[in-house]
Amino acid sequence: MNDLSVMICDDEPGMRLILRKLIEKAEGFTLIGEAENGEEGLKLFEEKHPAVVFLDVEMPVMGGVETAQRIQDMDPRAALIFATAHEGYRSEAFSVYAFDYLVKPFKNERVLETLARIRTLLSPRIEVPTKLPEKRKMPGRLMLKTKDGVSFVDVSDIILLAREDRQTVLYTECGSYFTSDSLSDMEEKLPEDFFRCHKSYIINLSCIDSVTPYGRWTYVVKLRGIKEDALITHDKYEELEQMFS
Repeated sequence: MNDLSVMICDDEPGMRLILRKLIEKAEGFTLIGEAENGEEGLKLFEEKHPAVVFLDVEMPVMGGVETAQRIQDMDPRAALIFATAHEGYRSEAFSVYAFDYLVKPFKNERVLETLARIRTLLSPRIEVPTKLPEKRKMPGRLMLKTKDGVSFVDVSDIILLAREDRQTVLYTECGSYFTSDSLSDMEEKLPEDFFRCHKSYIINLSCIDSVTPYGRWTYVVKLRGIKEDALITHDKYEELEQMFS
């Protein structure tokens, strides 16, 4: 497996040095850049799209929580780790589904353990069979607005809808479709077989293969027929349990 890319966004040079040394020590990670504030961090993230982001909370120009929100809009799967001296922002951090929240001064071992967990969770996924099991057919087609015009897709073929890079992507067994429609717009057009499991994901309930923990308040949903997966929040996971009980 290739190394996972990491970036640091912190206005303190000393803390950037500590995190840099820990990332170098951790197996399977490569530091791709550092930023001194949230605005620089967003530019770096948009350019490099790292898998892991270390964030301070209080930074000049743009704070860590707002930076995390904007990063999540670009890539909801990015593992966000807050490393801060401020305990009081914990709830705000987990509102953006932070993978972890480290309060300075923290033990080096804690950072390495967090990185090890990320490494395990982001390990290569097993390819799933390309043929889907029989599932209830849903009538209808969707007309998707794109930058080049419109596309049409059968609702019954849709496995996952995701918000990525400020656009909505529909994943099917045979390929993906992009649209400028928001995820909320798409949700209104879909039948009850689809479930909004996260602000960035809608899943086809008949295609769920497994659900596994990811971070403290989030889970990963693996889906049959595609290699992409989704995130589901803790409260939505409880709702899902009730639906299948």
